Amino acid sequence: QTQAESPEEKPQEEPTLEELLAQLDSLCGLEKVKADVKSLINLVKVRSMRREAGLPVPPMSLHLVFLGNPGTGKTTVARLLAQIYHVIGVLPKGQLVEVDRSGLVAGFVGQTALKTQTVLQSALGGVLFLDEAYALAPGDSPNDFGREAIEVLLKGMEDHRKDLVVIVAGYPGPMERFLHSNPGLESRFNKSLFFPDYTAGQLLEIFRSLCQKNGYTLSPEADTKASAALQSLYDHRGESFGNAREVRNFFEDAIARQADRVAGLSAPSREDLMALLPEDLA
Repeated sequence: QTQAESPEEKPQEEPTLEELLAQLDSLCGLEKVKADVKSLINLVKVRSMRREAGLPVPPMSLHLVFLGNPGTGKTTVARLLAQIYHVIGVLPKGQLVEVDRSGLVAGFVGQTALKTQTVLQSALGGVLFLDEAYALAPGDSPNDFGREAIEVLLKGMEDHRKDLVVIVAGYPGPMERFLHSNPGLESRFNKSLFFPDYTAGQLLEIFRSLCQKNGYTLSPEADTKASAALQSLYDHRGESFGNAREVRNFFEDAIARQADRVAGLSAPSREDLMALLPEDLA
């Protein structure tokens, strides 16, 4: 007689397509990305209906290019897409494996192929998300090991058409150059999704939701101050603007300041522990 499974050992129930789409919809901004993802899903669904109806199904590449600055939600959308592809039957497992150049390239001849091969194996059945993909093809060094990684990737995509989706991501300009660096890349990555920078209003929305999720309340004055600070952050953003990452740093600084302030109170109430005041914000 086997012991009954304890509740924590039960496998987590897989989210439904509706739940995954609700998660997608709840992301701040990204209206065009959300619409593009829904179009992709429709395309896949109709293709399988056509296949069942004995109709021809034109070839379609599911590999994608995500263009945009850091902190614009690219990894989050990739993770959701991996799960969505799994739920609608495109991918057997639906896991997301995230790597950058350092995860694929080794310092010695022949080792890069092995390293890349191992990563590919771990991504089979799901999505391989390659961030800052352009670092694999630095324009100025023909002997760079990154080229070897690209060749192995392309071969892996060819050999595992049924159970591997690759998403390459990075800044728009360098990504264009990366895709043009190899004809195999250009032909396989023919669909791009663009992730714009968040507006100042959206950065404030992200900040408010971080406060809410983590049990902090903003006084009206603190909210006004946060709004001005994030507007200024947005107005002075440079090439390396981190979007949601900057907001997270701003939030973490605020709660560290709040902790210093609250630790000095003699008997802080529950409200005190939760309140973010203007002086807690930089």
